[in-house]
Amino acid sequence: MAFYSQGSIDILVNLSEKYDRVYNPRISTVSPGNLSLSQRHQPLKPVTGPDAPLRLIVGLSGASGMPFALRLLEVLHGQSVETHLIVTRAAVQTLAVETENGYEMAKSLADHVHSNGDIGAGIASGSFRAQGMLIAPCSVKTLAEIANGIGSSLLTRAADVTLKERRPLVLGVRETPLHLGHLRNMIAVTEMGAIVAPPMPAFYTKSRTLDDLVNHQVQRWLDALGIPAALAPRWKD
Repeated sequence: MAFYSQGSIDILVNLSEKYDRVYNPRISTVSPGNLSLSQRHQPLKPVTGPDAPLRLIVGLSGASGMPFALRLLEVLHGQSVETHLIVTRAAVQTLAVETENGYEMAKSLADHVHSNGDIGAGIASGSFRAQGMLIAPCSVKTLAEIANGIGSSLLTRAADVTLKERRPLVLGVRETPLHLGHLRNMIAVTEMGAIVAPPMPAFYTKSRTLDDLVNHQVQRWLDALGIPAALAPRWKD
């Protein structure tokens, strides 16, 4: 049963386009009818105000890959980046398996630690300014909730807010192999404006250790967020 007529949907689309022309001029408001299918599926361009504080929301969900998360927090701790950390219950369990005292280390490296159940936290509001948000590792459960606009926890609510405010949201999805539902969720969040950036080892850097591989991936994530980092060699740079 349809609750909205096509006319109502057209009105909402027109209002959204007018809002973006006024408040987000860097976002294209070309009519979808004039675009090809591939053009319609281009992600929204993130908009971050020039006066926004250099804050980053960091989320850890229960997927494997905690060494990436700890290295990320370590790098940000050494820079002038204010970090707001959310760790899910599943992430605490994964930290215990993959690291020694990883949960305590993560909390010590963050400037602010938020309970995943604290929906009233500042980062749950669009009025809280931030450079963006990174979830790494990102489980496919977390991916699915974000793709479907489910903000039942602070992690997914903050991600939803990041998208609606047109700020960069980077998802370090860690799962393999992927079924069709996973891939469709990746498409959905990409169309919303997120950047799906799974941890992928690069061998052109001639990495000698696991730390080298981790550094390269962390650098790639920070690049996507516009945060300077010099952790690994860059190709012909």
